[in-house]
Amino acid sequence: MRHAFETWITPIMIGGLILFMCFIIWDLAKKSRAGRFGTIMLFVVLGAGMLGYVLKVVITWTLESGVGV
Repeated sequence: MRHAFETWITPIMIGGLILFMCFIIWDLAKKSRAGRFGTIMLFVVLGAGMLGYVLKVVITWTLESGVGV
């Protein structure tokens, strides 16, 4: 039972954390009056870590499930 709960709650919570981090980046850009280019740069630079994590999860899932092999 616990394993099943952890299996479906972990992606939901990590997704929520990623959305919250996007809100923080947007709020930082708004409060600092970064402008369009500055906002894009904030999302690119600070969002690179989140993108790296998402890619790691996708690659790990692909290798473990044998998709494309």
